[in-house]
Amino acid sequence: MNVVNESTDVIVVGAGQAGLACGWHLQQQNLRFLILDAESQPGGNWRNYYDNLRLFSPAAYSSLPGMPFPAHAKHYPLRDEVIRYLEQYADAFQLPIRQNIRVQNVRREDGLFLLHTSDGQCFRSKALIVCTGGFNQPFIPDIPGLGSFRGQRLHSADYRNVDGFGDQRVVVIGAANSAVQIAHELAQVSRVVLATRESIRFFPRKVLGVDFHAWLKWTGLEKTRWLNDQSTPVLDDGTYRRAMKRGVFERKPMFTQVTPTGVIWADGQHAEVDSLIFATGFRPNLGFLAGLHVAGNETLTQRNGEAEHVPGLYFVGLPKQRNFASATLRGVGPDASHIIPSLMRYIGNASHPVFA
Repeated sequence: MNVVNESTDVIVVGAGQAGLACGWHLQQQNLRFLILDAESQPGGNWRNYYDNLRLFSPAAYSSLPGMPFPAHAKHYPLRDEVIRYLEQYADAFQLPIRQNIRVQNVRREDGLFLLHTSDGQCFRSKALIVCTGGFNQPFIPDIPGLGSFRGQRLHSADYRNVDGFGDQRVVVIGAANSAVQIAHELAQVSRVVLATRESIRFFPRKVLGVDFHAWLKWTGLEKTRWLNDQSTPVLDDGTYRRAMKRGVFERKPMFTQVTPTGVIWADGQHAEVDSLIFATGFRPNLGFLAGLHVAGNETLTQRNGEAEHVPGLYFVGLPKQRNFASATLRGVGPDASHIIPSLMRYIGNASHPVFA
C-alpha cells in the first residue's frame, strides 16, 4: 500500500520555464497544485548551459505570462539574466515549488496519478502536467570509433567556457546557434573546426532593422512547425559569418570516423584532435513515464500538449509541441494556456474523488 505524502488537484513536474508558466496559469484558476522539481532552485536547465550563452531572441520575445523580461526590448539576454528572471518569477508569484524532489515513476490508481520520488515520497493528483522539457538529455550521435577516442569528449551541455582549451585542436559538431557560438568563442584560444552534415544556414538577426522574431510573428510562421528550435538558421549580425570567412574557425563536412587520437574526414584525411564537443541537441526526459506507456521510439503520443491515451496527462515545453516557439520562453505561456480549458474540464469531472 502506498503512503501518500500529499494529494492535490494538479502536479507539475519541472520548475523550468514551462513549469513556471503552468504554475501561473493554474494560479489564475485558483486550483490547488504543486510543482515538483529535481533541482535546488527554479530555472530548469538554464544553469547547465555554457557561461556566455546569449538568447537568439530579444527581451521583447523572451517573457513568461504576467511578468515582462526586465530588460530593454531589443536586448538579447545572457544565460545568467534568464536564470535571475526565472528565480524572480517564481518568487513574485509565490509558486508552490518543492525543490530537490526527483520523480522516479508515475502510475495510475483509481483514476488518479501516483508519483513516486527518489527520496521515497508519494504524491497524488487528479491531473499531471509534465514540464521536464526537450533539453534535458544530451544527445550524441553514434559515430564509428567514438568509444575509442582518448581525448576529451563532451556535449555542449557540459561545456562552460574556454578554460582548459588553450592551444588545443578542437572539433565542434553541429550547425545550429549553439555550435557556432561555441566554435567562435573557443577560436579565441584554440584551433577550431566546425563539423557539420550540411552547410551552415546563416540568417540575418535583423531584416530591414526589424528582429527576425518580429518577422516570424507578423508572418504567422511562429505558429507553425515549419522551423525547428534545435536547428533553426544561425541568427547572425554578421559576426559569425565574417569570422568563418576570415578563417577564425573552419567549417568542414562531417567526419566519417573517430580514431583514438582524432577523426577521419570525408576526404579520407586523418586529423589529430584533442577535444570533441557535440552541439547535437537534446532528447526529452520522459523515462519516469514508462509505466503510462505514452512514449516509444523517441515519439510521444500527444497532440498539442494533451496525451492521446492517458486522460488528465498534459505536456508543456516540448519542441514543436504546437509550433516553432513551443520550447522557448515566449512559447511556453501560450502552450500552457492552450491546455487549461481541457484540464479544467477534466478536473471538474464528478467521478474524481474529493481530496480533503
